Amino acid sequence: MPTTIAQAADRLIQAADTRVPCDPVRDLIGRDDQAAAYAVQRLVTEERIRRGARRCGRKIGLTSAAVQQQLGVDQPDSGVLFADMVHRDGALVPPGAVLQPRVEAEVAFVLGADLDDGPLDAGQVRAATAYVVAALEICGSRIQDWDISFADTVADNASSGAVVLGATPVGLAEVEPAEVAMLMTVDGAEVSTGTGRACLGDPVLAVAWLARVSREVGDPLRAGDLVMSGALGPMHPLAPGARVHAALTGLGTVTTTFGERNER
Repeated sequence: MPTTIAQAADRLIQAADTRVPCDPVRDLIGRDDQAAAYAVQRLVTEERIRRGARRCGRKIGLTSAAVQQQLGVDQPDSGVLFADMVHRDGALVPPGAVLQPRVEAEVAFVLGADLDDGPLDAGQVRAATAYVVAALEICGSRIQDWDISFADTVADNASSGAVVLGATPVGLAEVEPAEVAMLMTVDGAEVSTGTGRACLGDPVLAVAWLARVSREVGDPLRAGDLVMSGALGPMHPLAPGARVHAALTGLGTVTTTFGERNER
């Protein structure tokens, strides 16, 4: 198994380096071997850090039933966020930054305290949250045609790509994440709607799930971490030049353009 884990990591690293999607890695590690998949993810993460990338947080994936149905999986997963993945509201995200891009709208959390001890329940997550903000995640897959099993997407860093954060931080005393309603458009056309309850019933509960899982593997969430809590509705594919706009009640809006366009 160590040999096949290394082979799977090398396959994904080569796909990222060459910008050419690869075959699934489930032939090497199986479709549902969670331990093996996260072992591959760790190797890929270690290689990114060795090359100079800086971790800045975590992402939760596959929280929405709609997204699970889109991808044919049935449980959440998690991945690592790096500083070079994060963009400001209104930014142009370079097309080369994400392979086979698909966008979704989320509630992003920024932690003000560690989540490494205690029950790690919803109340503790609320107390540890400095603020939340509207966000877009441009997911990407290094695996050809998004032909993924659960193990494939976990190994591929939870299909992470780029993150765009809104400009308005809001405290949890001012907004209830479960009640947030989301509407997302691409080039002015409505492509996705949903609410906070689509994210494991409540984005706060999603972060609590991540906190417990992270502690179990010895990598707890820390103060200052950015946590993408998961999709509020279906993902939508992006073409170069696409303009994305999402409105989240209580959190305002977040926008981005994916790839080059002729006008600002």
